[in-house]
Parts: sequence; C-alpha cells; structure tokens
Amino acid sequence: MATTTLSEQLRVLDGPVDLTSYDSRATPGFAGSKKDQPDAMAALAAVLADRQERLYAAGAAGVGDRRVLLVLQGMDTSGKGGTIRHAAGMLDPQGVQVTSFKAPTPEELEHDFLWRVERALPSPGRIAIFDRSHYEDVLIGRVRALADPAEIERRYDAITAFEKGLVDDGCVVVKCFLHITPDDQLERLRARLDDPTKHWKYHPADVDERMLWPRYREAYEVALERCSTSYAPWFVVPSGRKWYRNWAVAQLLAEHLGALDLEWPTADFDVEAERERLDATATVGTQAGIGTRSTAPTA
Repeated sequence: MATTTLSEQLRVLDGPVDLTSYDSRATPGFAGSKKDQPDAMAALAAVLADRQERLYAAGAAGVGDRRVLLVLQGMDTSGKGGTIRHAAGMLDPQGVQVTSFKAPTPEELEHDFLWRVERALPSPGRIAIFDRSHYEDVLIGRVRALADPAEIERRYDAITAFEKGLVDDGCVVVKCFLHITPDDQLERLRARLDDPTKHWKYHPADVDERMLWPRYREAYEVALERCSTSYAPWFVVPSGRKWYRNWAVAQLLAEHLGALDLEWPTADFDVEAERERLDATATVGTQAGIGTRSTAPTA
C-alpha cells in the first residue's frame, strides 16, 4: 500500500475553503506525541542536510537551475518566526536567505506589488524563505481596503501567473499557511503580556488586527482557494501545537527537496589524474625544513 505523504494530507483541495473546518491542534502525519518530536526532528535534520547539500552543490557547480521558495503566511502569533528558527534553522545557512516583508517602503510603492518580491527570489541551489510574502497584497490589502476591489482581483491572477513562471524556471514553491484559531491567538498574546521577556514581541496594534479576525479569515480563504494550483499548492499546517508546526514545515520541505531527486554533480575533470597530481605534492612544505615544528624552547 502506498504511503500518503504529508504534502498530500495538508494540501488545499479544489473548491471553497472553510478554515473553521480545520482543527488547528490536529497532528496529521505524525506518529507519536510531543515527547517524540525531538527525535523526529533529529532524523529530519539529517535528511534535510543531505538534500539541501545536493541542491547547493548543483547550484555551485552550475549544472542546474533548481531552487526552492518557502512561503510562510499566517495570522499574528501563528509562528512564522518560530518556524524559521526551529525548522529552517536545521538548514545550512550558507544556502538559505530569509526575507521578512513588512509594510512597503516609499520606493516599493512606486512599483508593482511583485517588484520587491522578485528582488528576494533565490538563485540556483539556494532556498529562500519568506516571512510573509506577496500574499500580503491580497490579505491586508483586501481587509484594510488598501487597493480597490478590481486591483485585488487583478492581483490574484498576477500571483498565479508569477508562481507559474517561477516553477517553469526551475523554482519549487512551497506555500504554508500556519493555521491557528482566535483562541490560540488569545492564549499566545496573553502569554506575551505575562512574560516580561516577551513584551518586545507584543504590539498594541495586534489587538486592533485581532478585532478584524473574521475579515482576515475570509481573505485567507479566498487567497487559498484562488491561488492553490497544481504547480504551487497551498498547505494548511495546523499550528495550534508549536512542536507539530515546526515538524510539519520541516517535513514538507524535506519531501519537496526529495522529489527533486538530485544527484551529486559529476566532476568536470579527470579524477584519477588529479589524484596523481595531489599525491605528488605529499612532501610539499617538508622540504628544507619548511613546515616542520621548531624544537627550540619558547621564551
């Protein structure tokens, strides 16, 4: 019997999306409980290390155009930053770039909404992680009426065309919606107020945005429905349990890297000839006393 992947379990299916039907504290695909998660993450770390190095090696050798874009979206306190620390933190940083999209700058507002996103895309062999993304322009843009309805509609089509172009150009797009409920958020905001070491993470504006929860949920449902495609599907990651969220995103990333089925780049030189040349240098540094350790007493 074929094993169902986590990607298959969390993928948004065709048709209307109702986020109230998703259990934020579910743990699909994870065989065990919270106490088993550290071992599962350790096993994943080894898998990710191998698969990421193959991706990076191909890019460094200039033999492929494959790269990965991981998009993290979710309501405040859903754990985008925590996911980056715990899941993406298992990756080799030299092959990763993280971009956090805040409110557009005056320069960015002078361009189309995708302009700033295009500047942060990964080069071959690298993994780019977006903490928020181009979807902000159909989320807060819709909720706060920062653009008229016709422009918002245009943006849905622009996003799907943009992502299709990325995939056609060799980029794997992994889009994770970190799903929490209003009760999950309330608990986490209270925890920030109760802990002085977390006050820096609390912003009074979070309460203002929380009051708009139904409108944000609707905006997310439309975005998930309109922009989940066969080439760049959305995944709804239950994020009421932080430990599961971290494992799930890491697992999704591992599955997508594995699907690339990357081989190690072959040498573009004669390996045996180079071995002979290298062996011939075995005495380099030892001739005429060069490189030998002095036996003279130190001062």
